[in-house]
Amino acid sequence: MTNSAVPSPGYDPDSTDEQPPGALAALIGRVLAEIDELQFQSFGKDDALDLGLLLVELGRQRSHPIAIDITKGEQVLFHAALEGATPDNERWIRAKQRTAVRYEVPSLLVGLRARAAGRRIEDNAWFDQTEFAAHGGAFPIYVRGTGMVATVTVSGLPQKADHELVVEALSEILGRAGTPGRPGR
Repeated sequence: MTNSAVPSPGYDPDSTDEQPPGALAALIGRVLAEIDELQFQSFGKDDALDLGLLLVELGRQRSHPIAIDITKGEQVLFHAALEGATPDNERWIRAKQRTAVRYEVPSLLVGLRARAAGRRIEDNAWFDQTEFAAHGGAFPIYVRGTGMVATVTVSGLPQKADHELVVEALSEILGRAGTPGRPGR
């Protein structure tokens, strides 16, 4: 996994430049592996608080102008806006979160799969851009054996960096769960 919110080399969904051959397929493969790897044993309000506070800590350490949201069903379990975040980040959070809920995969993956098919999902008339955003930053919270139970979303950085920050935090939280003295999650 990545350990910073600096976008990794490879496919850049925000770039209009020619991309390295195979980079899109490699990024899709990486996101699919993250889905398989980043699963909790259970997920509750304390887990949401731990995850949200870790994202705040990472964002503050790096002076990221981000908003953070963790939602389970209709209930917001955690929400914060760091210095520099704007009201637009709130709209992006909701749109990315709706996309992750609708497709039950990270919002980045929805956009990447469309590009792999040679198009942009936003170009489909049925994809309502006032409600959905196929941009990175929303990641479903998966419970092994159950499936998606919540979402964690970051907005404020380029979409790949939003996604990678969420993945970094999930990796750290789930890594902590396996350490002695901490209950499995």
